[in-house]
Amino acid sequence: MNRYLKTPMTAAIAIAASVLAAVALAASTADIDAGVEATLSRFYAQNDANQNLAQKASAVLVFPRVTKAGAGVGGEFGKGALLVHGRTVGYYKVTGGSIGATLGVAHHSEVILFMTDEARDHFVNGSDWSIGADAGVAVVKKGAEAQYGTETLHKPVLAFVFGEKGLMGDVSLAGAKVSKLPERQAQAQ
Repeated sequence: MNRYLKTPMTAAIAIAASVLAAVALAASTADIDAGVEATLSRFYAQNDANQNLAQKASAVLVFPRVTKAGAGVGGEFGKGALLVHGRTVGYYKVTGGSIGATLGVAHHSEVILFMTDEARDHFVNGSDWSIGADAGVAVVKKGAEAQYGTETLHKPVLAFVFGEKGLMGDVSLAGAKVSKLPERQAQAQ
């Protein structure tokens, strides 16, 4: 690689890493739980069918605030919780990276509904689940207020992205990996 390209790329990686490190500063489980509750309230308010879908789901994974940042090289980070029948059963993080035409910082919320026990078990028993790699995931493109068809509703996993704020147009879930937070990280103050 040309030595002139190394410096800007290294600088871009450093900028993205520092922005994400600031976001990654510890959020306690109480903070995560409060964010999950507020996010679900917004999700339900955007479409009457959302609460019904969530009640039918085997599990609901909620990331109240996912931050994407980048300057040529980008990354994303967020913490959330998995709920089964309304009860929190674990804390998770979503991470991802990209190289390309990325510039800016943006935030959004994600609600992922596991509509079958099999889909939930695949997620819970796996490690580093990748949203974009799972063919059974339907990403509802227009966010939480979208009207979804019967084909979408037959998918075992439904993913909603909404509440986009910031200066980055890309809110895709491709390449995002979800991992369980170790207890000590979930409890960090």
